[in-house]
Amino acid sequence: MRVLGCDLGSKTLGLAMSDLSGFLASPLLTIRFESDDYYSALDQLEPLLKEHQIDTIVLGLPRHMNGSLGESAQRSMYFKEEIEAMCSIPVILWDERLSTVAANKAMLMAEMKASKRKTSIDQMAAVYILQGYLDQLRLLKKE
Repeated sequence: MRVLGCDLGSKTLGLAMSDLSGFLASPLLTIRFESDDYYSALDQLEPLLKEHQIDTIVLGLPRHMNGSLGESAQRSMYFKEEIEAMCSIPVILWDERLSTVAANKAMLMAEMKASKRKTSIDQMAAVYILQGYLDQLRLLKKE
């Protein structure tokens, strides 16, 4: 099982990938595109899906703290539909509240330089999204 985690922004798509056992998420890369040009992001994403033999995608769904969905969540739901239209890989929407905050704190604790944090934040947020999904899968298997 190879799972891809995605953190979608208006100009970037942070990616993380699981190991083959589905236990650990690791940063992969950040796809950059012109503001709101999600077709460009999809064009760059498609060959990666084939190259890494991805069988599931976990896409962050940014909810407000009260659980409601805003404009960013609508963007993620649209992107999910576009991915599924492009390929036959299932896309799971995953609540990503505070994933970017957690990624930033982790990089600060690791004393990562500001310039490195800026280039890595999207990938690290994708790691948090994906790791949350993988951890829940393991918990469900134990039950």
